[in-house]
Amino acid sequence: MLTDTGITNENDLLQKIMQGTAGAVGASFFRALVKNLSHALGTHGAWITEYRPDTGHLHALAFWMGNGFVDHYEYDLAGTPCENTIKNKTHLHIPDNVVRLFPGDPDLAAFNAVSYMGFPLIGPDDQVLGNLAVLDTKRMPESYRNLALFRIFAARATAEMLRLRAEAGMRAREETLSGVFNGAMDAIIELDHAFHIVILNPAAGRMFGCGRDSCTGRSFGQLIAKEDFQRLQQIVRTLDAHSDSKRSIWVPDGLNALGPNRLPIRTEATLSLIEIHGRPGYVLILRDVNERFEARRQIESLRDEAAYLKGEIQQIYDFGQIIGQSQPFRETLELVAEVAPTDSTVLIIGETGTGKELIARAIHAASSRKEGPLITVNCAAIPDMLMESEFFGHEKGAFTGATQRREGRFGLADRGTLFLDEVGELNRELQAKLLRVLQEGEFTPVGGSSTRRVDVRIIAATNRDLSRAVGEGRFRTDLFYRLNVFPIRVPPLREREADIGLLAEHFAAKYAARMKRTIAPLSTEVIEKLKGYDWPGNVRELQNVIERGVITARHGHLRPDPLLPRRPAPPPDSAPPADGRAHRRVRTVRELRELERGNILLAMEKSRWRVSGRDGAARLLDMPASTLQSRMKALGIQRPPRPNG
Repeated sequence: MLTDTGITNENDLLQKIMQGTAGAVGASFFRALVKNLSHALGTHGAWITEYRPDTGHLHALAFWMGNGFVDHYEYDLAGTPCENTIKNKTHLHIPDNVVRLFPGDPDLAAFNAVSYMGFPLIGPDDQVLGNLAVLDTKRMPESYRNLALFRIFAARATAEMLRLRAEAGMRAREETLSGVFNGAMDAIIELDHAFHIVILNPAAGRMFGCGRDSCTGRSFGQLIAKEDFQRLQQIVRTLDAHSDSKRSIWVPDGLNALGPNRLPIRTEATLSLIEIHGRPGYVLILRDVNERFEARRQIESLRDEAAYLKGEIQQIYDFGQIIGQSQPFRETLELVAEVAPTDSTVLIIGETGTGKELIARAIHAASSRKEGPLITVNCAAIPDMLMESEFFGHEKGAFTGATQRREGRFGLADRGTLFLDEVGELNRELQAKLLRVLQEGEFTPVGGSSTRRVDVRIIAATNRDLSRAVGEGRFRTDLFYRLNVFPIRVPPLREREADIGLLAEHFAAKYAARMKRTIAPLSTEVIEKLKGYDWPGNVRELQNVIERGVITARHGHLRPDPLLPRRPAPPPDSAPPADGRAHRRVRTVRELRELERGNILLAMEKSRWRVSGRDGAARLLDMPASTLQSRMKALGIQRPPRPNG
């Protein structure tokens, strides 16, 4: 046993110990470490273990006992002196009687142990990695020098364990990256500064019809169309010029790769700038979209005349949620059936609540773009300052709050349809940019430097008189004519008397099912009362009225009295009109508009012209703020100018 008095030259001893472990790593290092530790302290045995918290076991990385190594040694931590070391994260020294103090450890007696000393191996995050311990068959007295030696060995053991874990983690990450690289469905190609192939993944080899060995070193210009290679070189020059702020770029319109038979393969492409041995290099990712375009062509070629006519008939009479048999509405649906198969721009005109969005969805569903997206944007609900970003997207850092790149509505609608609801609310600046996209099919995201091309069909809708807005200078003439290629007027509900009963029955069944109630068929009295109302809110108002009627129904029957608001009484001196109901309807609509205008003005004055928020007018009127803003515009309500001073 090594004691304070037994050390004649501590520096020589430390040097000998370090030399014994300096040239070893991993398992060899741990074996040399415990053997040298046992010899240095003069103990019967020494071992280093790795702690496995999931099992509560200690697994020996190296175990020296007597005059040899014990292999494959693992033991349960519970009841052993090592348990105190691990759980308390501090060293433990038991000079004698270790078997009596820890009777639950079966190995101590087998080793004829008398004394024990152990140190926990703790990582930088205060996590216990394992344990370094010695035992002896005789008493082990206190020794500060022994303790110092133990600390040195424990520090070296901890450093090696951390190194091995870092190395294992790096290998695991490399294996993961290799798995991603080799298993990716997209083609991944690394290019040097001269556009020679450094490495490519199996998907790229399949795309170009060459293996890794035969492709490596070749010029990438041999594997794509000549004009695309020239365009790629120009894009690389742009990327190199902005390398301080941009490390990757989307390749507009992709690249045409040349397959095994030299036939072009359409791809989507991204290019990233990297550094290879101090020189610029590039990583190109290609996604094969040839099958997608080919599938679309096959679908179009397989559509014969009979299927088209059958679909056209279905479109005229059944557009899913569109319900109506009245003559005005049938005429609207016939126009929908005529324009839907084309790519023409459509302008849907109609009052609020007439179902303009349903008509837009019907046009999209009956078009050749039905497999693509239908993207809707409410032009009246987006603040002017965000409208350009909403339409065209933005790059990361383009403005305050742009913490990441965002795709705009035009980008999302590529190869599909973009529905511009309330298009008359666009400001003049955005009208000009929208016109450019419609004319040229391209745009630049906010904060972006490259132009993106899109294939988008436009369907616009408005409840305003755009021709009047053009005359007043609020709407561009050229944009109006660009949108007004095929106008479709959606008739108001007061012109669709024959549809009111059908719609009411549909909404009653819908809300009864939602509320899990049983509603009887609507009575003639209820339907006649509904037909006698002017419906300034159109189908949307009818839907709300029926929902309210289902809520207030008694014994499964909608009651006529609570359904509709009371009509204002006619002036005493007014004579009945000669044409009866038609004239009465016109007067009632005018009076209702004035009543609505008055209510909104009262709410705005009470809320001090605050539209939204807890104390806003929208909350007083129990309607969404966006709806209130739309009604204010429709009724010509504007905040009065503030007095000077």
